[in-house]
Amino acid sequence: MFDSYVENTLQYHPDRCINCLRCTQVCPHGVFGEGKGHVELMRPAACMECGACASNCPARAIEVQSGVGCAWAMIGAALRGKDMDSGDCCCGGDNGSCCK
Repeated sequence: MFDSYVENTLQYHPDRCINCLRCTQVCPHGVFGEGKGHVELMRPAACMECGACASNCPARAIEVQSGVGCAWAMIGAALRGKDMDSGDCCCGGDNGSCCK
């Protein structure tokens, strides 16, 4: 069973990667990093499933169901008038989870 508190829908296929580095440029949480021949998945647990990486990958090496994961935390923060970076937002996971 999928647990959105500790898992996410991010799937990376390094064999498809053409090393364009677009994912490293658009990811707000540094999930991807520069590697040799293809990008490396550095911090998969930090993925907030925004979909920026998948949308910008010309090789379709990244798949993610954007809007899953922390969507409820973002909505809750907005309803409470909180900023996502304020530290008051939490997905329910450990420190360093997708909203921290």
